[in-house]
Amino acid sequence: MSLFHALILGLVQGITEFVPISSSAHLVLVPWLFGWTTADTAFALAFDTILHLGTLAAVVGFFWRDLVNLAAGWLDTVRRRSLDNAQGRLAWILTLATIPAAVMGLAFNDLFESLFGSPVATAVLLLATGLFLVASERWGGSDDAIDTLKAGPALVIGVAQGLAIAPGISRSGATISAGRFLGLDRTAAARFAFLLAIPTIAGAGLVQLRRLSGTGEIISNAAPLLVGFMAALVSGYLVIRLLLNYLKQHSVLPFAIYCWVLGAACLAIWVAR
Repeated sequence: MSLFHALILGLVQGITEFVPISSSAHLVLVPWLFGWTTADTAFALAFDTILHLGTLAAVVGFFWRDLVNLAAGWLDTVRRRSLDNAQGRLAWILTLATIPAAVMGLAFNDLFESLFGSPVATAVLLLATGLFLVASERWGGSDDAIDTLKAGPALVIGVAQGLAIAPGISRSGATISAGRFLGLDRTAAARFAFLLAIPTIAGAGLVQLRRLSGTGEIISNAAPLLVGFMAALVSGYLVIRLLLNYLKQHSVLPFAIYCWVLGAACLAIWVAR
């Protein structure tokens, strides 16, 4: 992979991981559209893992104060055996909400991996993401804050995140939409979605790094991996800030339209080819 391709795909990952338009779809469709394919599956896995670790670093860097407060609150709930600490309770809710994605990832791993080789399925699921976003604007949302979430609704959001393992279903789009259906306002739903992404991306990254151990792919391809990582980190951090400010006053409908246009265009190109 050239450094230019690594830079572009890193920017694609950083921008689309948090904007509700599916980063996995773009990492499947962009190389397919431009013919940037590689037969080296070990390198492809290493590159995908490093890009996700870049966006993990971005979200951790943006929410580090929240994470410190959550950790302190969690320790307080353990020490006092009480959930009356709001930050500690939220930490437990986030922990609970990560379980569905972990279970679904393990149970349906082969199915999800097969979808990454299908641009058609990815395009169709991208259309579905647009439908989720429109439905959440039409029928979801109120003024509830994150600290109002209970265990049941948190698990529902976790299931939505689990579905987003499939390329084309946006992680942030699915979790923001689920949060909106459960009464959260846009900003609260987005913040919960981003915080929930941290343990999920970290867990998936550790699994992939374990699979890569001993292959030597990271060391032998250090330059493009580093470029991709930094591009994903910087662009991801900026996008989080911009998106949270955007959602204070605006809907997610433009992102739904984008998903529909890109999905339909990719299906049209596939038919033409």
